[in-house]
Amino acid sequence: MRVAESWPSGHRPSSWEASIDPEIDRLSGLSAARQRTLPRRAIAAAALGNATEWFDYGIYAYGLAYISAALFPGSTASATLFALGAFAISFLIRPLGGLFWGPLGDRLGRKRVLALTVLMMSGATLLVGLLPTYAQAGWIAPAALIALRMIQGFSTGGEYGGAATFMAEYAPDDRRGFCGSFLEFATLAGFSLGALLMLAASLTLGSDAMHAWGWRLPFLVAAPLGLVGCYLRSRIEDTPVFRELEAQHEKAAQARPTVSIGTLLRQYRLPLVLLGGLVVALNVVNYVLLAYMPTYMHKELGASENLSLLIPLVGMLAMMVLLPFAGRLSDRIGRKALWWFSLVGLFVAAVPMFELMHHGVAGALIGFGVLGLLYVPQLATISAMFPAMFPTHVRYAGMAIAYNISTSLFGGTAPMISDWLVNKTGNTLVPAYYMMAACAVGIVSLFFVIETKGCSLRGQGVPGKDC
Repeated sequence: MRVAESWPSGHRPSSWEASIDPEIDRLSGLSAARQRTLPRRAIAAAALGNATEWFDYGIYAYGLAYISAALFPGSTASATLFALGAFAISFLIRPLGGLFWGPLGDRLGRKRVLALTVLMMSGATLLVGLLPTYAQAGWIAPAALIALRMIQGFSTGGEYGGAATFMAEYAPDDRRGFCGSFLEFATLAGFSLGALLMLAASLTLGSDAMHAWGWRLPFLVAAPLGLVGCYLRSRIEDTPVFRELEAQHEKAAQARPTVSIGTLLRQYRLPLVLLGGLVVALNVVNYVLLAYMPTYMHKELGASENLSLLIPLVGMLAMMVLLPFAGRLSDRIGRKALWWFSLVGLFVAAVPMFELMHHGVAGALIGFGVLGLLYVPQLATISAMFPAMFPTHVRYAGMAIAYNISTSLFGGTAPMISDWLVNKTGNTLVPAYYMMAACAVGIVSLFFVIETKGCSLRGQGVPGKDC
């Protein structure tokens, strides 16, 4: 499904977009074709940058066996754990990125920050593909990898929160779920593209060539993706919601006050905590299913390297098809209803589906497929739900900080913790128990979240309270 074909042909800017000041009045004076094109371009700009971020995660997760052998010393098990640790380290730096990029995006605008973050992310990914091996450079190789992963983590700290905010503020209020689902469509598309490239290289070149040099090739694709994403983001206007807030202060001849981190933490403590709790569930499930599953299937289920890559990839492609439908459904029945279904369903199905994965290829495909489909309602709605938990003047910062702190602790660490616990306990169902615990945290948080279906995101009030 193409974004450009999915936008309603009769869309026009709403009255608040066209009545505040000359800057926003300018939008109403554009041709009807231009008015329809702007939101589509905004979706494309936000989605492509997010796809670039997840492209890196895809090639790293699916090339883990080759990366660990090339850049880390020791046995296969210890090298794999080191490589998973390097994956997790990038997430530990993400809160610093959120603290830096989030307030900057609320002060300077969304698009400027997003253009910078996608360049940093793609540049660091490119350099990973050019690193010397451990045999060539010793500990310089893993140290350089860790440094580049930290740069990626810092840039990603501003990437997802900004992209979700950008998408949500451009979307019509009654179609925010549908439009936001394309950001997650891009997430899986980027991850799947990375996985497909790594799998194609493995099938084409063979194991020896992949270990020698073939694993580098997918990393080199990041450069053109980043340049295209930066170009699109630099060419699009900032969101109408942000421009309206700017216009209000300009009209009153006042400088727009900036909100300090301390004030954000004091005044918006509850949505920060609730968003963090939802992200615990979201990202533990996400990184266990998408990032850890190839390693799990190869090490614990005995699947071949190529088969352990192929099964999750098939599941992800099925998830992509359903994302827009789930997003559209959330515009009708609300985000919380879909989250209740997803969290409770994953809590109940986690152990049975992981047990089913032990029964051959069919069992692995069905088990992963069921868990992936239960995860779709969460993934499809986060771009519409999370930014709506904060008012405009702190939306980027609130989203970036809460999302990245929770992700750094419970998201990127999920593959490493799962692998370590499986090795420590000998119980291959540990990842399922970890997912269940995370979903329990999400269920508690969801109970207190305000439903924002159809609510406006403009102004300095919390969406949903007066909707």
